[in-house]
Amino acid sequence: MTQAELQDTTNLPTPHSEEEERKWWEFFTFNTDHKVIGIQYLVTSFIFYCIGGVMADLVRTELRTPEVDFVTPEVYNSLFTLHATIMIFLWIVPAGAGLANYLIPLMIGARDMAFPRLNAVAFWMIPPAGILLTMSLVVGDAPDAGWTSYPPLSLVTGKVGEAIWIISVLLLGTSSILGAINFFVTILKMRVPSMGINQMPLFCWSMLSTSALVLLSTPVLAGALVLLAFDLIAGTAFFNPTGGGNPVIYQHMFWFYSHPAVYIMILPFFGAISEVIPVHSRKPIFGYKAIAYSSLAISFLGLIVWAHHMFTSGIPGWLRMFFMITTMIIAVPTGIKIFSWLATMWGGKIALNTPMLFAMGFVGTFVMGGVSGVMLASVPFDIHVHDTYFVVAHLHYVLFGGAVLGIFSAIYHWFPKMTGRMMNEFWGKVHFVLTIVGLNMSFLPMHKLGLMGMNRRVAQYDPRFTTLNEICTYGAYILAISTLPFIINAVWSWLYGEKAPQNPWRGLTFEWMTSSPPAIENFEKLPVLTKGPYDYGVTVSSQQLSVNSEQTVSS
Repeated sequence: MTQAELQDTTNLPTPHSEEEERKWWEFFTFNTDHKVIGIQYLVTSFIFYCIGGVMADLVRTELRTPEVDFVTPEVYNSLFTLHATIMIFLWIVPAGAGLANYLIPLMIGARDMAFPRLNAVAFWMIPPAGILLTMSLVVGDAPDAGWTSYPPLSLVTGKVGEAIWIISVLLLGTSSILGAINFFVTILKMRVPSMGINQMPLFCWSMLSTSALVLLSTPVLAGALVLLAFDLIAGTAFFNPTGGGNPVIYQHMFWFYSHPAVYIMILPFFGAISEVIPVHSRKPIFGYKAIAYSSLAISFLGLIVWAHHMFTSGIPGWLRMFFMITTMIIAVPTGIKIFSWLATMWGGKIALNTPMLFAMGFVGTFVMGGVSGVMLASVPFDIHVHDTYFVVAHLHYVLFGGAVLGIFSAIYHWFPKMTGRMMNEFWGKVHFVLTIVGLNMSFLPMHKLGLMGMNRRVAQYDPRFTTLNEICTYGAYILAISTLPFIINAVWSWLYGEKAPQNPWRGLTFEWMTSSPPAIENFEKLPVLTKGPYDYGVTVSSQQLSVNSEQTVSS
């Protein structure tokens, strides 16, 4: 008997009636079911992704020509400020939290999160923060100092817009902290007795590492924003150089959070890809402990690399050397994951379905972003391309090519579990092709623009950059179009798609051992871990079968 067969026979799906299923209106209420909250996170964050994408296309339309001819420079500044803030704080971070909310209790055999009400509170802080931020553009007083909000610039632009930005980010940061507390306690304290810490799904390891980063770094950003608010509103001089303040201190506090924020955004999808690849390669994951512990290494090293964003800020040479070395070292645990994923796929029976295509796209484009990241870790090169489009290209290959492709891979993979319906494969592949084409058309030419000297965050530029900017703009339009087949596919499949079996991918982790969608209480009885979460093709002895049968009876 194979491991998959044993899992299926040991953990039977929980039967549930129509009365037990969630009604559609419950997804618009203050609900404490982790599955409802997970979908609330995912849908809300995707709405903000669409809003942030519209802003990105408006920015790119302005940049199609060298002159200011589409929006005013002031509106342009607000558009790229809001675009970056929305994509980071209202799309990628909440999407990771939504996926974790839905999956973690199912993956560890729990019936809910450790603190269900706190979980609901964490979500309901997001919509008002997002609405406040986006409405600032509508009323004509949007923040325009960039998503970094560096003083003294942020202290001399519009005070109302900057205050709105600070309040919104503080709300979103508080939501993130509350969620991290919940994930940490749930993973460590609510696993079924048969699941040791080295038997957890790798997604749980990723969320454990992410939660540690959130809890250690986010309060520092909150402190920086509170002090910035005092400078802005009360006239203090913590960061205002005209009153004796030091704006470089703000940079240290901001980046102490905002570089770990890159890993807060990417680590959940490292975990998701570690779940998708072995399932669709039909092979055990290569190097389980290496992948698990490399997440912890990234979490630790992520806290001591922040000043590579500040190589041109006048910090001492010895400090620049330290941060150059630590930034290069953090590529090692990331490389461990990449090679483990490739080794897992090597020789496997790869199914080229939509989740796997996005996972493979994730690996390829993230490697490209990682290579340019190692280049930027070098002080001389970073000084040469600082504040150019080379940095913009690197950022988007990491966060769009990495996190966003990871989000789509995860959604296609777990959509049958969440909705009980299968997504359409043809339109999923159309979505994938358009996304990959648009991504590379948008961001690949930016490397050359940066090396040629084009500055970022400026609406006007030298006419010699026009052709490459036109290519980037048309790529952005393709990215916008690529979202349409996904939206149509998701909505149509959710309403009318083919009914999904309990375990369409023949996965071994616990979420596939319950019905699709799961019952309100997840499991009627505690599931039993029969061996490992990635033992595809591994046979189980009759002695092991007998032991697990006894565990099932006792539970």
